Amino acid sequence: MMNYTITPINTGLVNSSKANYLYHHSVHKYYDVEGSVQLPVTVFLVQGGGKKIMIDTGMSNTEIAGKYHHPGSVQPEGYAVHEQLKKLGVDPAEITDIVFTHLHWDHVYYLDQFTNATLYAQRKEYEFAMNPIPLYYKSYEYKALGIEPQFKGRYFNLLDGECEVMDGIYVYPTPGHSVGSQTVIVNTSEGQFHCCGDLIFTYDNLKEVPEMNYEITPPARFLNIEEEWNSICELKRRAKSPEFILPTHAPEMLAVVESGRVYGK
Repeated sequence: MMNYTITPINTGLVNSSKANYLYHHSVHKYYDVEGSVQLPVTVFLVQGGGKKIMIDTGMSNTEIAGKYHHPGSVQPEGYAVHEQLKKLGVDPAEITDIVFTHLHWDHVYYLDQFTNATLYAQRKEYEFAMNPIPLYYKSYEYKALGIEPQFKGRYFNLLDGECEVMDGIYVYPTPGHSVGSQTVIVNTSEGQFHCCGDLIFTYDNLKEVPEMNYEITPPARFLNIEEEWNSICELKRRAKSPEFILPTHAPEMLAVVESGRVYGK
C-alpha cells in the first residue's frame, strides 16, 4: 500500500460562536462557551507515488467571508491556498487530485487555480450542493444570493459510500454536518490518518460526558444530529487514537501548522 506524507496548511480564520458551533447546548455547563473563537481553516497537501493531492482547498478572501458567511473572519495576506502551496514549492497546476470532505464554501475556494486536478466528492453531497434548500444557500454560495459556487462548471468523480479513491487513500461516509460529508483516510508510514472535515470542531467533541451518559461531546452545528452523533462515534471507532484524527477547524491545528509538522515524513 502506498505511503504518503500529509502537510497541514491553514488558509485563514473563521470567526465562530463557541456556543453555536463547538458545543451542543446540552453540554454547555461542562465547557467554556462564552464569546467567539477564531477557528483555523485547515486543508491538507498529500504527496506520494508521483501524486500531489489536496484534501479540501479552504476558505475565501476576507471580504467574501465577512459579507456572506462569518463577520470577523479573516484570510491574511498570503494565506489563500494557492499562495500557501507556492510557499511550499508546489504550483497549483501540479495538483493531480482534490478529495473534498464536503462542499461548503470554506472547503472549496480558488478551484480556478487547480487546472489539472481530478475532483472527488460524495454523490449525495454534490447533488445537494447543486440544489440546496434555502437554509443552506450561504453554505454552498448558491446562485440565488448573487454569487456563484467555486465548483460551478467543474466535473466531479462522484463517490457512492465507502471506497478506495486511489492506492492508500480511502473515504467513508460521515454525514451529519452536511448530507454527504465524508472522512478521508490517508495511509502514511506513521499509520492511517483520518481527515474528517467539519465532523468535529474541536477535539473536545471526541470526549465522553459521563454525567450525561454521552460517549461523545456533540457539536452545536449540524444538519442532522442523529447522523452527526453516529458519525463521530464511527470516527472514534476507526481511528487508532485522537492523534490520528485531523479536523479542519480544531483550534489545536493552529499549533500543528505553526510547528511545521508533516505527517509520515
